[in-house]
Amino acid sequence: MQALEQEIKALIISSLALDGVAPDDIDSTAPLFGDGLGLDSIDALELGLALKNRYRVNFSADPDESKLHFANVRALAQYIATHRKEAP
Repeated sequence: MQALEQEIKALIISSLALDGVAPDDIDSTAPLFGDGLGLDSIDALELGLALKNRYRVNFSADPDESKLHFANVRALAQYIATHRKEAP
């Protein structure tokens, strides 16, 4: 799971153009939004699209469910590990 978390961190950095941030700078259990990494709703959309394209996962439109999946890198990794689709 650590390898997947590192991949997600790198994807967050590249897809959101977080200059000066390295994967090791992102705590897997720190919030992605608000006081944690400080992402906003636009970042959530961009990140969701990047994750969908990379891992072939779909996220619920339910905001409460999305908050759980996007709570932190570890939650995203757990969701992706369970729901990703293999490439055809």
